Amino acid sequence: MPLFSLLTLQALSLSLGLAGQHFPSWGHYDLCKTQVHRDQGLSWDYMACQPEAAQLTRFLKISLDPPNSTCGESPEMYCTLENPYMCNNECDARTPELAHPPELMVDDEGRVPNTFWQSVSWRQFPEPLVVNLTLSWGKSIELTEDIIITFESGRPEQMVLEKSLDHGRTWQPYQFYAADCLSSFGMESRRARDLSVTSVLDIICTEEYSRGYVWKLEKTVRFEIQARFALFGGPWLRDMASLYSSLDTTKELRDFFTVTDLRLRLLRPATGPTSVNPHNLSRYFYAISNLDIRGRCKCHLHANNCILESGRLSCQCEHNTTGQDCESCRNGFQGRPWRAGSYLPIPKGTANVCLPDKTPSDHCQCFGHSTRCSFLQLFHAAVCVNCRHHTRGRRCHLCRLGYHRNPTAQLHHHNICLDCQCNPDGALHRRCNDTGYCICKSGATGPKCDKCLPGYYWHRGCRASVCDNVLSRCENGGVCEDNGRCLCQPPYTGLLCEKHQCRKGTGACVSHSPQEPSFHSLLLSLTALLITANDHGPL
Repeated sequence: MPLFSLLTLQALSLSLGLAGQHFPSWGHYDLCKTQVHRDQGLSWDYMACQPEAAQLTRFLKISLDPPNSTCGESPEMYCTLENPYMCNNECDARTPELAHPPELMVDDEGRVPNTFWQSVSWRQFPEPLVVNLTLSWGKSIELTEDIIITFESGRPEQMVLEKSLDHGRTWQPYQFYAADCLSSFGMESRRARDLSVTSVLDIICTEEYSRGYVWKLEKTVRFEIQARFALFGGPWLRDMASLYSSLDTTKELRDFFTVTDLRLRLLRPATGPTSVNPHNLSRYFYAISNLDIRGRCKCHLHANNCILESGRLSCQCEHNTTGQDCESCRNGFQGRPWRAGSYLPIPKGTANVCLPDKTPSDHCQCFGHSTRCSFLQLFHAAVCVNCRHHTRGRRCHLCRLGYHRNPTAQLHHHNICLDCQCNPDGALHRRCNDTGYCICKSGATGPKCDKCLPGYYWHRGCRASVCDNVLSRCENGGVCEDNGRCLCQPPYTGLLCEKHQCRKGTGACVSHSPQEPSFHSLLLSLTALLITANDHGPL
């Protein structure tokens, strides 16, 4: 059953908060195709299309790091920040009425009493109380409105909103928030409404949502989408043609509003106008009552519906495209390279329909990674030429050395081959096996050979530990530094501080190296010899 239905002009005006506003017609992208009458008869007329914007929190998965960050594992009483002597708020995960799990961030608003997720208190002060909230859709999403986070407690004094475009493999900051941006992140404070067309992609730090201590009134934190849209579409977004033209022609701008995951890094809770009271740490914690994230499935203007099947969002692709995001051409329709649809020209845009193959599919199939084949008379077979997307092989069906097969992608997907990312210091070479595991050098471990086995430490690769302070291998009062060497006390030197340091003018040096055993070592050897002799009878 479709979750995101046809996008109409009225729906767009509501999604952008423009109900009641008048603006000129700028085109619509609610239909993917329509039948038209031509001299040859009925045929299809294709156009760009996209799903309707909707509330996205219904489809996200929430994870916490560390996983035990939610209060209530051990029942605990909490105090209010505005009244430190009012400590009658209990959190107990065993009792539904007193539990505050993460899913309460996205439940229905308006319930009485209010529901919210709550973290553990700042019990380990002065260590930072850090909690990472990761929000995942498992699919590319285009944001259309401001992200609004409602805190039940005071808004954090330090936090970072981050985004991922590759399902959490890599992250980049979206915006920094702090009561003092300069001291917290080394950045000058700026506001989204102060940005310009040339600085719209800047990553800023704002103090707008972290200062002030009117707890009952100041609860929300925003990431402003609409202020950035207004730079292209005007204050009331009357010039939507200009906005969509900018999105259409600037990939960096499109990518800025596209995410697969969001991560909220909570770095310091609200502490109030005074310094932290270490004797009443139950006042300091994080609590979020609501997440408001609106947008649409990203379908590259090749679909107007997005469906949820087996817990997975996917576009219902048109224009002979396929894939979760309609990101490639269907088999048999790779007569030209895949392209995203275009908003231009207004009003219908350009569909960039995938065309049937130029050569019969039984002659050669390159899975969309090549547009040219060559027939080899010697083998009586056609082979793909100039395979793209890090593929190789007669049909571009294998991955190049240094890449491995993406288990979540179909063979025609442009992201079918992933970089092995073997650590150059820990791996024997940059190649990996089919599951992405690299071949490690001695002492190294991990899928990418970027970790060390016990008994080794990392220094441009894994090196065998010379010493450690647990076994106290350093002799004569030496101290182990980074498992790599002993820092010796005068007058000792050597790998384990087993030698006397030579001094000029003394004429000789005393050594306790293995070549010149110390008296202690000789005594141990003699004792071992006597024990052995005793075990075997008299000599």
